[in-house]
Amino acid sequence: MFGGLIDYLDSVKARDPAPRTRWEILLYPGVLALGLHRVAHWLFRGEMYFLARLVNHISRFLTAIDIHPGARIGRHFFIDHGFTVIGETALIGDNVTIYQCVTLGGTNPANGIAGKRHPTIEDDAIIGSGAQVLGPIVVGKRSRIGANAVVTKDVPEGASMVGIPARATLVDSTEYQKPFLPYGTSCTERFDPQTQALDLLRCEVETLRTRLSALIDERDADRVAADATAEERNRA
Repeated sequence: MFGGLIDYLDSVKARDPAPRTRWEILLYPGVLALGLHRVAHWLFRGEMYFLARLVNHISRFLTAIDIHPGARIGRHFFIDHGFTVIGETALIGDNVTIYQCVTLGGTNPANGIAGKRHPTIEDDAIIGSGAQVLGPIVVGKRSRIGANAVVTKDVPEGASMVGIPARATLVDSTEYQKPFLPYGTSCTERFDPQTQALDLLRCEVETLRTRLSALIDERDADRVAADATAEERNRA
């Protein structure tokens, strides 16, 4: 058990350069919330629902993180900062990182799949600050949800999602192999589908301008040649 705790703290330190020691990590609200959730989930599975909810409310009061006791969470889960909400039927894999103000929210029970209303987050996914992941969708392995994205559809494995509503951009193999990228997306705009669409339009406009300029030059050359021919005929 102690070895597992050390392993978990080291996994957090690998994703967050701020703490100098493992003791600091023990003070993180996300670490405390996860520990209390393990207790609440154990009570929930034992059908001690009131006690599970009590632990859940204590955890929310202390950490500003609300994890329903029924949510299933894998190994090395890390919530950086707080104000996060995770619904009852959410399923979270291993080595998942979530930043502040994220919601793994549900839909109307009638829209769920066999009672599942909340997302499934697969291994090594990263969800950026303020993102809203809604409904019984699947966020694929090593995918990245950018800050403030609103995700309502399945996310392909190894994709980045940005925007409202979020759109997927597949990451190249070199980028995919990187071990960790904080906040879900890089600081550049190259993963933004809207920016990419504008770049494509800009390239098309430049191509059309070049072609139009070439046609105008060709027309002017033809006119000059025709004028010269007509002038020679007049002289003859």
